[in-house]
Amino acid sequence: MSLVTQFVAELIRAANEADKLTPFEVKRLLNRSVATIRDMREQTGIPGSYRVKDVVIDLQVAAARADTLAAHEIRDNLLDAADIIRTLKIILDGKPD
Repeated sequence: MSLVTQFVAELIRAANEADKLTPFEVKRLLNRSVATIRDMREQTGIPGSYRVKDVVIDLQVAAARADTLAAHEIRDNLLDAADIIRTLKIILDGKPD
């Protein structure tokens, strides 16, 4: 299992236990997600967006607000991160060397 696949699984497990996570754990997972998404976007050649609707911006805002997020908001953000990372992995796996 690749590191990316393991991280996606970690995000999904954490989302399923969102009510048990500390704000520190939420912030750490979201910040790792942001870094992973940026790195994978760079590898795929997909540019990020500095517009309001970029998922990276949403995840950064959520990480900054980790201590005030409700469990459902934590779950939704972690699942969004997992979905984007999984999609980028599929693109990278299909990209010719």
